[in-house]
Amino acid sequence: MKKALITGITGQDGSYLAAFLLKKGYKVFGLTRQENAAVALNKIPHLADQITLIKGDLLDQNTLFSALEEAQPDEIYNLGAHSFVQTSWNHAVLTAELTAVSVTKIIDTALKVCPKSRFYQASSSELFGKVKVGPQNEETGFYPRSPYGVAKLYGHWITVNFRESFNYHASSGIMFNHESPLRGLEYVTRKISHTVALIKNGQASELRLGNIEGRRDWGFAGDYVEAMWLMLQQEKADDYVVATGETHSVKDFLDLAFGRVNLDWKEYVKTDPALYRPIELGPLVGDFSKAKKILGWTPKVGFKELVYMMVDRDMELVTTGIQNVSR
Repeated sequence: MKKALITGITGQDGSYLAAFLLKKGYKVFGLTRQENAAVALNKIPHLADQITLIKGDLLDQNTLFSALEEAQPDEIYNLGAHSFVQTSWNHAVLTAELTAVSVTKIIDTALKVCPKSRFYQASSSELFGKVKVGPQNEETGFYPRSPYGVAKLYGHWITVNFRESFNYHASSGIMFNHESPLRGLEYVTRKISHTVALIKNGQASELRLGNIEGRRDWGFAGDYVEAMWLMLQQEKADDYVVATGETHSVKDFLDLAFGRVNLDWKEYVKTDPALYRPIELGPLVGDFSKAKKILGWTPKVGFKELVYMMVDRDMELVTTGIQNVSR
């Protein structure tokens, strides 16, 4: 039985990845800062009796050492980070520590404790930032536009450097936006789908958003965790763009989300300058040709299906009164 350790296991990607690995027959460990494991498990109740949580802190290398010694993982998936771009401006130092420096700590520890393990680093399309050409692939230049993007760039390059310096099997997935019903409410896609459900059920009257002209390459998180796993099954570690190759605007998302419940978004949506990013991104769209060729990976869930999936789930949550609506 293979063993995997996931940081950020209670988040969207961690939850989907854990479920995916369990189906593959893995023993799954999750790193948590919570003193009380029950608090962390409350975020992923569907996995509570199938995974093992280990206390550890990405900021404390001693706890990482203990966690890796206990788990002795064959594969390490580093999904833990301060991951909300908008608030990274208000918590720039914490973002640097959690999203950048922690990558060095966990790889350095892995080389000492379980050097034959394979490592996955969650990189991001935010690395590209201010782009002038598209689509973006593994050879496109980086120009991050937020503290989060800069921190992810450090994490990406330190992974490359450990791989090349020590021949460590460490891969990075340059993930474009990927969403699901487990997305946190602070993210624009989930904010939309959840507010649509509230409006339809008479519990809200408006939706405030920033730049609705912004375009993103949106995929389904459940598809993307398969790409993570495939990277660690390769003989050679490498970096891969994971995307759909399509872009859609926030307006497109609004059209589908409100249309799903027979409402017109123009009657409810208000733009709020306070919600705009300090610096906007360029047109991000990923070229996943390398992942398709080497990993045999392609996205399965389309944009419309993704939006409907999120709205349908939020309608279910709101109409049944379930309170735990985000991961």
